Amino acid sequence: MRDKIVAGNWKMNKTLSEGQALTSEILMMTEAEVQADIKIVIIPSFIHLQSIQNLISTNRKISLGAQNCAFREKGAYTGEVSVEMLKSIPVEYVIVGHSERREYFQEDASILSQKVDLLLSNGLTPIFCCGESLSIREEGKHIDFVKTQIEKSLFHLPTEEFSKIVIAYEPIWAIGTGKTATAQETQEMHHHIRLLVAEKYGQAIADNLSILYGGSVKPANASELFTQQDIDGGLIGGASLKSRDFIDIVKSF
Repeated sequence: MRDKIVAGNWKMNKTLSEGQALTSEILMMTEAEVQADIKIVIIPSFIHLQSIQNLISTNRKISLGAQNCAFREKGAYTGEVSVEMLKSIPVEYVIVGHSERREYFQEDASILSQKVDLLLSNGLTPIFCCGESLSIREEGKHIDFVKTQIEKSLFHLPTEEFSKIVIAYEPIWAIGTGKTATAQETQEMHHHIRLLVAEKYGQAIADNLSILYGGSVKPANASELFTQQDIDGGLIGGASLKSRDFIDIVKSF
């Protein structure tokens, strides 16, 4: 049975007090309204991690995630945050390879595979992001493009380690643009990702892999997306900054 996951990526938003207030609202709504067995993950910026962990520590429905980690264990890397530091908070999930990290910070497959290895060796769960630009989709190369992203960063892993991964498909052209891939387009890509994994690691591993959708998920479209056979939840951006919208997305299951 695959985990159903709704993860809220706050990106570079919310002051410390604003983040605490948002988390408190999500906690209250979760306890009052969320009955289904769904994993809820709050993924704020680094400055929020400890305070949010203090707030959610007694709630079994909500986990903590980080938006990034360093690709080295420790040392003279000013401004970076190591996996060991994240583990000490503790953080459970870490985003790897978000399109914004790839574009703005030139993170390539080599760096991402090193991050994945560090996370897994420390018992943390990578949420590995993949996805194509509009031009690549219009050229009809989107399936091969995503396949290459996954192969280069993840397919060095042995089966047992790969089984601990979460994948998030995020079409770049549908992030923060208000555009959303149709449920059918999204299901098609998720299905191809699962087929790719099955070819490499076997059907059982593929069947247990949680694949999230990360492209402008909103309360209005979440139900249609989440009822698709191969979509196991969402990596939510803008809508995760509003407690009502975020919880309504969670309840879409």
